[in-house]
Formats: sequence, C-alpha cells, structure tokens
Amino acid sequence: MQWTLVIPLKPLTRAKSRLSDTAHDGVRPGLALAFAQDTVAAALACPAVADVAVVTNDALAGRELAALGARIVPDAPGAGLNAALAHGAAAVRASRPESPVAALNADLPALRPLELARVLNAAAEFPRAFLADAAKIGTTLLGAGPEHELLPRFGRDSRTRHRASGAVELRLDGVGSVRQDVDTGADLRAALALGVGPHTAAVSAGLLIPGS
Repeated sequence: MQWTLVIPLKPLTRAKSRLSDTAHDGVRPGLALAFAQDTVAAALACPAVADVAVVTNDALAGRELAALGARIVPDAPGAGLNAALAHGAAAVRASRPESPVAALNADLPALRPLELARVLNAAAEFPRAFLADAAKIGTTLLGAGPEHELLPRFGRDSRTRHRASGAVELRLDGVGSVRQDVDTGADLRAALALGVGPHTAAVSAGLLIPGS
C-alpha cells in the first residue's frame, strides 16, 4: 500500500516562534524552510509513499518544495492547521480516491524514510491511526485508510484528542525520527543528535543551541 502524505506549512515568517531562544527573527524562517525541505525529501524517498502534497500559501516554500517533487496545494481555507489538512486531504483524494492519506508534520528534520515506512505500514492495519510525538503529548502523523476521513485533531494535546476521536495510537519502537518534531531549542538539539538532513544541518551550523 502506498500513501499520499499531506504536509501543512504555515507562512515562514510566522513559523517556529518558540525557537526564539535559539534562532532570531531573521533566521527562523530559513530554519522552518530547512525543516520542511528535509521532511519532504525524506518522505519522497520512503518506499511506502506515492506522493507528497504540501498545503501552504508561502510562495518561497512552495517553490523550494515543488523543486523537490512535492505537489503544492494552496491553503484556500486559511483557517488554521486542521482546516488546511482537511482541505489538503480532500484535494489529493480528488485525484487519488483509493489512496490512503496521512498528515505529517513539516518539522521532522531527522526523518528517516525506512522508519516512516514502518509507521505507515503499521497504520495501514487500521481505519485511522496516529503516532505520538517524542514528548508524548502531540502527534506527528495521522493516517486514514481508503474510504475513511482523516478527521485531524492537531493542536494542544493532540495525542489525547486523536485518541478520543477513535484513531488508534501506534506504539512502535525504533521510529524516533518520525516522532522528533522541532518546536524548541531542546527539540532541535534532540533532532541534531539523531542526525538531521542537509538543509537543516546547513542552516543550524552557525546557531548557538542551548545545552549543546
């Protein structure tokens, strides 16, 4: 089973505000783009992934991610993360109605294609399934099989919200790169320890990362 991934990305100028202790305003947009580039590149290299759709209204991000092979879907609703994901899922289902669809965070710079494949293969066993983030509070991936709606519940305490929505939590070991999203300097330090992709490595090389 090959999946279509939907990756949401807010305008880069508003992205990653919680990284202010690590990257100043002039650096954070480039860092957010680098996270997304490494995430998309790894996702496209995953054997369980047929294609990747990025939902964004950011022109620069759209150009750079399209150059990697992603399909760009404008965020027509402009009503937040869950609305963007529902819109993106509907857009990809219009062209691939039988494809399983998964929402994936755009800030997984250490993402490994084979670890992502393990998660997607496990998700294929259920109508809807999700993977909690490294902090065990949020969600980094939510999948829906053919003929099932994605029903995203991202945001505060999304692990609990997705479980309450009926999605099955995937309890897998050895998929740390799929869990490690980056919101804070500590998160970035953890991702760097796992080994980030080339875009994030280049941008973060000159940063003073707390605790490193």
